[in-house]
Amino acid sequence: MPHRVQIAARDLPPGSFAPVMASGIIAIALDLTGHDTVSLIPAGVTGAGYLLLILMTGYRVIVFPAAFATDFRSRSRSVGHFTFVAGTNVVGVLALLRGWPAAAIPLFTVGLLAWLVLGYVVPWSVLLGRRDSAVLPAVDGTWLLWAVSSHSVAIAAADLEVAYVGVRQYLAALAILAWALGVAQYGVVVVVLLLRFAARQMCPADLDPSYWVSMGALAITAVAGAQITEMDSAPMVNATRAVIAGLSVIAWCVATWLIPVLVAVGWWRHIRHRIPLRYEPGLWSLVFPLGMYAVAGIDLGRADHLPLVQTIGAAWSWVATAVWATVLVASTRIVPGGDVTANRRCRR
Repeated sequence: MPHRVQIAARDLPPGSFAPVMASGIIAIALDLTGHDTVSLIPAGVTGAGYLLLILMTGYRVIVFPAAFATDFRSRSRSVGHFTFVAGTNVVGVLALLRGWPAAAIPLFTVGLLAWLVLGYVVPWSVLLGRRDSAVLPAVDGTWLLWAVSSHSVAIAAADLEVAYVGVRQYLAALAILAWALGVAQYGVVVVVLLLRFAARQMCPADLDPSYWVSMGALAITAVAGAQITEMDSAPMVNATRAVIAGLSVIAWCVATWLIPVLVAVGWWRHIRHRIPLRYEPGLWSLVFPLGMYAVAGIDLGRADHLPLVQTIGAAWSWVATAVWATVLVASTRIVPGGDVTANRRCRR
């Protein structure tokens, strides 16, 4: 294998499946709005990216096991492994939309097993490992991927219920369990983030694009809730349908409120403090929430008969697509690291 490829595999970040999540959700949003032909472009990027990253990750585990293990002990990197769970489930949902249920089953199985393993291993290694003053500074918006991964399992289970009615009650129970767990995980991480904000002064460089996941996690909460409320009759669904439907609408409303806040944070970071706006892998953490917000509006509007919400979602899909295309093109350029002047000023 070429040396450059070996180096790329060795240094592959745990959050490398974020572009798969982002591209996949854009393809799904375009599919849901009836633009099947246009969606082939992000769908192709999703499939090719997923296969490439699977190969590189497998090579990294075999050839560089020490580097892979180190990531699990890193408070700032280990949570990125949840992008594999969400990315796998996004690919599975996209396969279902494209009429390939046979491909969706193995993808769902892989995503479910990875979610179960990582859901215990990552929090244990990060939060219950060695304790020192570095815990709070290591927490950022990427930790919300924990909740995103749970809701991606809920969505995949709810979607599979349509194709495999024989196991409907089991898929319904799994979907509701994963949805409820994701809501709890979101609350835990938000509390930790608020403690971090209260404990230290935040610098412009600290508020990177990963904080858009705070909006995206709420949007995927709404999507998972809409999918569950549309499931056919099952004991767990019947017991929770009204509660989940109401909380899903609230989640969408809070996500909507957060968009201007996050835009203002971006203005404060890049205009007020002049941190250059250039490509960084973290920008995919912005694309996925934008695409998920579009899907949330479409799904929630259809499930709860909210035409205004559905219209907003359909229109937003083009905003998300434009941002996805911009980031994809920018990712082909190699740009030196960002400016740290604002960070130095903040620490004085």
